[in-house]
Amino acid sequence: MRLRPEQLERHLRQGELAPVYLIHGDEPLLAARAADAVRARARALGYDERRLFHAEPGFDWGALAEAAGALSLFGGRRLLDLRLPTGKPGEAGGRAIAAYAGAPPPDTLLLITAPRLDRGAQRAAWHRAVEAAGVVVQVWPLERARLPGWIREEGRRLGLALEPEAARLLAERAEGNLLAAAQELEKIRLLHGPGPVDAEAVLAAVADSARYDAQDLADAALAGEAARVVRIAAALQAEGEPPALVLWVLAREVRTLAAMAPELGRRSPEAVAAAHGVWERRRPLVVAALRRLPPARLRAALAQAARADRVVKGAEPGDPWGELVELALLLARGRGGLPAARELTEPA
Repeated sequence: MRLRPEQLERHLRQGELAPVYLIHGDEPLLAARAADAVRARARALGYDERRLFHAEPGFDWGALAEAAGALSLFGGRRLLDLRLPTGKPGEAGGRAIAAYAGAPPPDTLLLITAPRLDRGAQRAAWHRAVEAAGVVVQVWPLERARLPGWIREEGRRLGLALEPEAARLLAERAEGNLLAAAQELEKIRLLHGPGPVDAEAVLAAVADSARYDAQDLADAALAGEAARVVRIAAALQAEGEPPALVLWVLAREVRTLAAMAPELGRRSPEAVAAAHGVWERRRPLVVAALRRLPPARLRAALAQAARADRVVKGAEPGDPWGELVELALLLARGRGGLPAARELTEPA
């Protein structure tokens, strides 16, 4: 069975637990809270004994089978807490997990936590066995548009009543980093105590904890957000992100759009994106870019990507980051010309 994170709490309240839970995703705070909820419910139901396993390279998977077959030290219920740091148990681990899920021992709960599993891992026999025997919870990163609402709800949990502008400001300052946002809320509560929180209180209390990667830059470009392109590029450069990696991500998006564009006359953008294997969650972003970017702009972006490649490799003089920003802005500008100066100087 698969559950969304927001469905897990209701499931846990319904009675006895499933024999196996797998929680994975690339949002650490939400994944950790989901796992904590399972552990808390297990304790409430009398799973008093807990054994922890870190399945790092060289891990002896026989230990899992041995723990499953052993009697509880105290004659009660047991929680086996299995951590998969890489999300890839390997052949031996896959067999061990599948065997456990195929015949779970009584009075024993297996909780598996991992980073986001790729498509291959989700098709693996061990994953299918866990899904058949228990519960799989995949934790997705929170979308940008939902972040202010999440921050206000998190604030209410701490006794803080954030004004909408305060939540928006904190979302921008801690963009993409829920853990940083939660820590800033804790700091605000310590400094100001419970009660109303306005934008000035946020400005006084928070540090800039924004977290970006090269894909964030590409997504901002596809979304046509010129000001955000400039802000993310500056942050990546300051953090020492390799220009070659950023170029690879941007060039991949350009090549994908350029390959899809000639098909738009015969099929809808949605059908074209699906045919090219664009993930469903990214499809609206790619479709919007396809509709906004004319063929001439995509050809210019391909030429700019080639120039940026030469500059990044030192085959041509120039500023690598300047070329990368120009490439991203070619995608962000769409049918219009340069963004307004007000957009490019929007404060971070």
